[in-house]
Amino acid sequence: MASNSETLYIKADRNIEVTKAEVTLGDVLSMECSNPAVLPKLKSLRLLSFHHTDKKNQNRTAVSILKVIERIHESYPNIDIQNMGEQDFIVTYEEQKTAGGALHLLKAALVVLISFIGAAFSIMAFNNDVDVTKMFGQIYELVTGVKSDGFTILELTYSIGLIIGILTFFNHFGKKRFTVDPTPMEVEMRLYENDLQTTLIENISRKGKELDVGKRNTSGSRRT
Repeated sequence: MASNSETLYIKADRNIEVTKAEVTLGDVLSMECSNPAVLPKLKSLRLLSFHHTDKKNQNRTAVSILKVIERIHESYPNIDIQNMGEQDFIVTYEEQKTAGGALHLLKAALVVLISFIGAAFSIMAFNNDVDVTKMFGQIYELVTGVKSDGFTILELTYSIGLIIGILTFFNHFGKKRFTVDPTPMEVEMRLYENDLQTTLIENISRKGKELDVGKRNTSGSRRT
């Protein structure tokens, strides 16, 4: 038993992926206690079990931090718990998979090719829409008095500037970053992940399938 003076600090991320069906507190929480001796037992306490998987060999459930606190108090009723993380979090079970090898590289190459073609098409469509070629021709003829042949210093510098602008905006070239700031793509991905996780938690909660105190979980997982 823990004494009243012992304080346990717990922290859970918003989205946690596990590769084993039996999920313990140590799989989903970071924990720190004024009495380090209790941590090994706390980390080994079972929180839930995934007893079946869907067609994609994956299952997911939302867990309330109150259920975690209840589980801890079953073994340590007198311990003081301070939550430093999420109020609700998602636990996703996905079976361990080996690397895709050649298939994985083929998929990556396909994504890069599609992204490149899409970006090139967008740039060309924009240039045609505003008729950049005609505008450059008029500027060149106005400044030099010579009719443009379609490839002048204006087109060259525009192409170079376009490349520099793209690299500067995305703050990334290969494995090299120009600054320590996250790229715009990383920012958008994090915003998308946050919105997705919030929606998942709300949907699971509204269906009454969230693992919470006073509720019987009816999703693809069960308390153990």
